[in-house]
Amino acid sequence: MPERAALVTGASSGIGFAIARTLGEEGHALTVAARRPEKLAAAAASLRDAGFDVEEVAANMIEEADIQRVVATHRERWGRLDVLVNNAGVGFGAPVAEHATKQVDMQLDVNIRAIVLFYRECADLLRAAGAEHRRALVVNTASISGKSGQPWLSVYSATKAAVIAWTQAMNKELNAEGIRSLALCPGFVDTAMTEFIREQVPQDAMIRPEDVSEAVRFVLRTSPNCVVPEIVFQRPGEVL
Repeated sequence: MPERAALVTGASSGIGFAIARTLGEEGHALTVAARRPEKLAAAAASLRDAGFDVEEVAANMIEEADIQRVVATHRERWGRLDVLVNNAGVGFGAPVAEHATKQVDMQLDVNIRAIVLFYRECADLLRAAGAEHRRALVVNTASISGKSGQPWLSVYSATKAAVIAWTQAMNKELNAEGIRSLALCPGFVDTAMTEFIREQVPQDAMIRPEDVSEAVRFVLRTSPNCVVPEIVFQRPGEVL
């Protein structure tokens, strides 16, 4: 059994991959999960090349059975869970009169339902880590649009607001057991998800995935007496 282990969803690129790399640098064995097997395999190979111990599990976060399989694989491989990163997410833009039901359901399922299910499936592992060192951590990727709902991205904004509220509730419920929860609320980050806005926000003006992952490193290094419930990342001059 490793001294520390982490599970990261949406880890094949962007914020999830950056956080996985940071956790590896901080000494965690890694389970990485994402929907596309080929892309995930390439990300896992890159992490192994950097010297990290990695288990990869291709999974669709819409499916409860896939979520259970990810956690079961992690449990069997590493036997412990010190950091859970709920990073998988999806967003679709549409005006209010044109929301496609399938896209609404997908955002609700991936962005908030999956987080609830991961907490449930990982609760015993997180409690064991919290009892051992009182530094168990769950990182939930929300969005700055969860702080201020945005038109066209209304469903996405609503799901990310739910992630923030869920994180608040989990801190109230689990802090006494040594489990802290952190909501990450970035503005536009230079990832594939923000390609749609690059005519308005140039790529070189966006927040970097490493900006977000370095914040996770900071929280990892805080004492068990310190809970950081939320971090907002804004571009210069951006107003909520």
